[in-house]
Amino acid sequence: MHNLVLQYLEWHFIDVPKAILVGWKNFLVFNIRYFSIPLLLKTFFSYWRRFRGSYGRGFDLKVYFEAFSFNMISRLIGAVMRTALIGMGLTVEAIIFFAGLIILIVWLILPFVSVMMFFIGLAFVFK
Repeated sequence: MHNLVLQYLEWHFIDVPKAILVGWKNFLVFNIRYFSIPLLLKTFFSYWRRFRGSYGRGFDLKVYFEAFSFNMISRLIGAVMRTALIGMGLTVEAIIFFAGLIILIVWLILPFVSVMMFFIGLAFVFK
């Protein structure tokens, strides 16, 4: 009987929290990779969908200005879209972080709450 209680305590307070932490880490890493946050940061000012204007051959000020303007707008759109995706990814990352923290805390206090509820129930029965 004594060994069974120790096994339960080891399972509840050591084995399962380790598994929760591993699963939590996997969700966090998956989310970072799903939203491609490192890649979005590396290519932050890249062209949006590789749309860029050609400067053509020779030097024509009008063509040069049109291509330069189009390329800057394409880079700006790319930066805005990447900012939105990075923001969404970090928001989901924060939600996953706090959800995992809540799950871990609830798991760790669950035996104490169960025992407390048992005694509160007994108090209601024998009142």
